[in-house]
Amino acid sequence: MGLYSDIFTEDRLTTLFPPARTDLFFEALFGEAEEGSYDIILQYRGGVVDKLDFALQLAERPGKCLACNLTYGLPQVFSRHPVINIRGLAEDVAEAVGRKLADWRLGATQEIDKMLHSIPFSVELD
Repeated sequence: MGLYSDIFTEDRLTTLFPPARTDLFFEALFGEAEEGSYDIILQYRGGVVDKLDFALQLAERPGKCLACNLTYGLPQVFSRHPVINIRGLAEDVAEAVGRKLADWRLGATQEIDKMLHSIPFSVELD
């Protein structure tokens, strides 16, 4: 899975992007966490010496409709939203491997299926 797979375990990913952050995001947007239609889950996809690849998985919540939401504009929203704090997340990722952050990038939303969408997230290291 890549150079840093021993570092980015499921536990570490949950620590870097805790499930409660999804609820805080929806509370900020809608005033209530229950209004959110998906959970945001950080997934490690692999890495090389100077670049790490992740994804922000958008998993449909029970009784909600992910396909009915406008997830394609989310990379722009996530890049600026203080609760999501992508820059802070990128800095935490770099710190986890003992490096400094050079840059980060969110890619376009990808529809895996009706119940799962994914936003590529890459972290470049100094």
